[in-house]
Amino acid sequence: MHNGSNDIEDTTPSFKTVEDDGAYQLSKEEASQLAQRQYKFIQNLEAALVRIENKTYGVCRVTGKLIPKERLRLVPHATLTVEAKEMLAKKGRN
Repeated sequence: MHNGSNDIEDTTPSFKTVEDDGAYQLSKEEASQLAQRQYKFIQNLEAALVRIENKTYGVCRVTGKLIPKERLRLVPHATLTVEAKEMLAKKGRN
């Protein structure tokens, strides 16, 4: 039955545009990356808790020196002093 209305409601497309789909995909990828980073951070913190139990927390795994408290406050799961980290980075470039 035709009601005589000339509106376009029944002809309006109801599909997503390519831009919407692209934005959704990017958002999904960003969320996935964020979840991966958070998961890795939690794993690092759990490993730090194990080192606390083993009484090796705060000891550099390369030099055996104590990691400064300031560094541990910024990176609580650190396993290297800044010097050891820089030394390993230089070796990796060569």
